[in-house]
Amino acid sequence: MQYSTAHCFLNNFLNASNSEIYYLCLKFIEIVIMNKRNFIIICSLMFIVSGISAQKNNTLTKQEQKDGWQLLFDGKNITGWRQCNKTEMAKNWIIDDEAMKVQRSTVAGRGSGGDILYGARKFSNFVLSIDWKIESGGNSGIFYNIVEYPGKPIYIAAPEVQVLDNWNAGDNKLASHLAGSLYDILPALPSNAKPAGEWNTIVITVDHGKVTHVQNGQLVCQYELWTERWDALVKQSKFKDWPEFTKGIAKEGYIGLQDHGYDCWFRNIKIKELK
Repeated sequence: MQYSTAHCFLNNFLNASNSEIYYLCLKFIEIVIMNKRNFIIICSLMFIVSGISAQKNNTLTKQEQKDGWQLLFDGKNITGWRQCNKTEMAKNWIIDDEAMKVQRSTVAGRGSGGDILYGARKFSNFVLSIDWKIESGGNSGIFYNIVEYPGKPIYIAAPEVQVLDNWNAGDNKLASHLAGSLYDILPALPSNAKPAGEWNTIVITVDHGKVTHVQNGQLVCQYELWTERWDALVKQSKFKDWPEFTKGIAKEGYIGLQDHGYDCWFRNIKIKELK
């Protein structure tokens, strides 16, 4: 392989998007097979650029910035976040492993009332991306379109995207209670969450009522708010007798994270608003 070819490959790798990197890795394998004598040269180049190309946690690429993505957590402080129905941040949340971590309660499974939300502003149509991991047996949740009701929990009138250790959690008996599901309403299919202690990525899109959950790169759940179908689903769920829930999900609201009494981490929390 000539120097010009190697230089071209390196230049393309450095300027590639995440999807393009996958293609370039395949090309790398092809080049190695066809040019075995240059294997050491290619590996050296890949080793050098790997550290340059890896995106740091809680940052936006130039393309993401150009596309309108916003970080809701920078890995260093909790600016913009507060406890639900409060003005201050819940005390049982810390920054750990470049993530916002809710700490285990004295009695696991019983939250300390530390549900939090991004209170800097409300959102209506958006793409929300969050990485999460949870302790063995853990349970938590991600909420959107939150409306605060004094004295009521965060989930009283907001859809919940389930966060769970599918293997060891006590609440793993129903499909609609597994990670990535619309909690107690629709299951995540396929059930593709990673084991406790490993990072998952969930991307929630809300576009004028049409909602999708994409977990670890796969579409696992989709539905449409404010429709007859939605009303029918709610009537079959635990929320059927909750007046705040049955009167209708708000057209806009806060983004929130649940304190369910287990150690749970959230990072790379970013959002892109849709028109």
